[in-house]
Amino acid sequence: MSEQTEETAPKKKLGLGRPGQLKIERTVDAGQIRQAFSHGRTKTVAVEKRRKRTFTQAADGAMTEVGTVQREAEEALKAAVAAPAEPAEKEEPGRAEARELTEGEKAARARALSGLKQVESDMEEARRIARQREEEEARAEAEAARQAEEERGREEREKEADAAAEPDAAQPEARAPQAPAADGDARPRAAPAKPRPGAPPAPADEEGDGARARGPGRRAGRPPPRRLTPKRGEPRRRVGRLTIAQALEEEERMRSLASLRRLREREKRAQRKPDEPVAKVVREVVLPETLTVQELANRMAQRSADVVMALMKMGVMATATQSIDADTAELVVAEFGHKSKRVSDADVEIGLKGPEDAEADMAARPPVVTVMGHVDHGKTSLLDALRHTRVASGEAGGITQHIGAYQLRLDGGRRITFIDTPGHAAFTAMRARGANVTDIVILVVAADDGVMPQTVEAIDHAKAAGAPIVVAVNKIDRPDADGEKVRNELLQHDLVVENFGGEVLSVDISATEGTNLDKLIETVLLQAEVLELKANSDRSAEGVVIESRVERGRGAVATLLVQKGALAAGDIVVAGREWGRVRAMLDDSGAQVEEVGPATPVEIMGIGGTPDAGDEFSVVANEARAREVTAFRARRDRERRVSAPARGSVEQILENMGKDGVKELPVIIKADMQGSVEAIQTGVEKLSTDEVAVRVLHSGVGGINESDVTLAKASRALVVGFNVRANPQALSLSRRDRVEISYYAVIYDVLDDIKAMLSGMLSPVAREHFLGNAEILQVFNISRLGRVAGCRVTEGLVRRGSRVRLLRDDVVIHEGTLATLRRFKDEVREVRDGLECGMGFENYQDLKERDVIECFDVEEVARSL
Repeated sequence: MSEQTEETAPKKKLGLGRPGQLKIERTVDAGQIRQAFSHGRTKTVAVEKRRKRTFTQAADGAMTEVGTVQREAEEALKAAVAAPAEPAEKEEPGRAEARELTEGEKAARARALSGLKQVESDMEEARRIARQREEEEARAEAEAARQAEEERGREEREKEADAAAEPDAAQPEARAPQAPAADGDARPRAAPAKPRPGAPPAPADEEGDGARARGPGRRAGRPPPRRLTPKRGEPRRRVGRLTIAQALEEEERMRSLASLRRLREREKRAQRKPDEPVAKVVREVVLPETLTVQELANRMAQRSADVVMALMKMGVMATATQSIDADTAELVVAEFGHKSKRVSDADVEIGLKGPEDAEADMAARPPVVTVMGHVDHGKTSLLDALRHTRVASGEAGGITQHIGAYQLRLDGGRRITFIDTPGHAAFTAMRARGANVTDIVILVVAADDGVMPQTVEAIDHAKAAGAPIVVAVNKIDRPDADGEKVRNELLQHDLVVENFGGEVLSVDISATEGTNLDKLIETVLLQAEVLELKANSDRSAEGVVIESRVERGRGAVATLLVQKGALAAGDIVVAGREWGRVRAMLDDSGAQVEEVGPATPVEIMGIGGTPDAGDEFSVVANEARAREVTAFRARRDRERRVSAPARGSVEQILENMGKDGVKELPVIIKADMQGSVEAIQTGVEKLSTDEVAVRVLHSGVGGINESDVTLAKASRALVVGFNVRANPQALSLSRRDRVEISYYAVIYDVLDDIKAMLSGMLSPVAREHFLGNAEILQVFNISRLGRVAGCRVTEGLVRRGSRVRLLRDDVVIHEGTLATLRRFKDEVREVRDGLECGMGFENYQDLKERDVIECFDVEEVARSL
């Protein structure tokens, strides 16, 4: 009978250890291993011993565990062998006859024998498979060992070659005769001593081959360095959490990365000669305007504590997280022996604009003409007549409230770009932008109206921009038109036309009748030829933003005027604080174009927001550059707003209202164009006085949303919508919170309504109306009323309840209210000239004869701006 092993023995079941007590018997064996960590730390871990299970496949394909089959066969064999043994014990001793086996016993024994044969064959197959695995692992280990040996041999050969190439400093000392030293341990090791007869030979690695392999820079006796990177087939460093299966595997753990770095530094120090000085590394340290002490230490590759100590020596007390200026940082860099390079945050804009164009790359371009003048003098009508359109009829109120850019195509392929500017006084900034981007200014003056304030302002803008002026005297078809009067008025502003011997060209035109329009075009082209306008179209585009707005379904739309280069769809454009990739471009007629050249107006879509009108735009190479530039500009604008006088929150604004005697009207402005927002904000702020002022809490481009209504409710502000409307959510919220929203289409109406509101906030003026005088004849003391004056009305009349002044020797000694007015014993309303009456004053009794009483009324009159 075979013995049961640990693997084949059945597991114990749950049973009673003692009567009435349950306990669980151990079904597995536990062990302990010692887990090693870096820096010499160890830890004892309890693990389970893993038992190897082997399976075999029967003829029918079923998988059976080898240990299970063996246990079943052994149990059957034990039962078969033990069966005939029991009657044999009862036989008499000395009886040698054997009893014949029964059929059942024979069958049981046959089954047991066949089971044992099957088990032996299965175990033999398992041993064969295990031997094959061991042979494969041995071959793999041998191959890995061979490769590792080849790698070590190659490294040793390389080290020997390096040692032979370097000048050996110790070689002359080895060749020179050595003097006997007093200490026996100080014998030179350059030439090994000859072995004594009978002495065992010294190992080759101790002084011979090993010394040569170590090289001249390594001390004797130091073992060769370990390779830091494991080769193919070698065990690698453990990655991830340690598991029980990994802990049971008998593989050597790899060192950590930090330990490898420390080992590499020790090897470098060991290879360095003891008397060799360490070379100082001089670095170029980039210094921005401000940086922290820790950042400065990192850029110099120094410890932050050393930098803090250097600052303390300079008298600057700063920690590693505090910021210092560039001047202090430059002194610290010089203290540590490095070179400093000062940079500024604004350096990100260096190179944003391309280099200056060479004269050979320049080509003729169309002129950019700006039409300027007073409101309602016919600027837009002139452009409509030239372009054969009706833009003026579509403008609200019949006035231009946006900057429009158009291109006129003439016969022969020549083109002229026109920019139409508003003439209203509120659009001063728009006219200034138009003059700054233009080549020629057409000054439109109505022949029946003459030079007006905005005409003078347009002249000043054109002179400031240095643009030549062509005077167009419009409306000559009117009966009261007088062109000579207009030219004489222009003389007062240093504009001398050719008729008077000057250099300014002038043309009499009629926009509605089309009179002399071709002559005006010829004059503009003549002026353009004199200027010799040229530009380079083979470069990245640059220009200026004429206008920007937000459209439903299209997002932010910007009108650009290309001044240099060519702008194409797909270019990345940076305009002010906004950037984006051009998704589509439309010309002035609404047709989609793929590329435009210099002096061409175009609408682009795809920009992230609405840039300010007048911002310059440039095309950059990639999105990273665009983000960097726009982030710097946004940060710069934010710092400017922070450094400006603080406006405070809405609560602070409302709390401070009236404290300094100034009443403020909070306003929120939303418009369809950036230029309209700017014009409205500038116009309403000009209405402010010393007593009342307009406070613009928020302004922007686009429709009125919920946040605008919420801000208006918190600040009790007026919401102004110029050519925009509130969305349904904002409209519902405004009705619920009773927030007033005013819609406008003409800027006149906005300014008039704001002016009326400010006028209502002004304190009324008190005006006095003289009624009459009375003279005190005698003073009576009445117990019930006090001192009462008996008077005679000498002028006008005296009315009860009116205001009175008491004059004594023509000096006012009291001003109050007339409380009692009687004639005889009756209380009367008023007493006229020549009659006598009795008067009593409120809270005043110092009355004397010959005093004069002046009676008057006070009327409050409303004021207006």
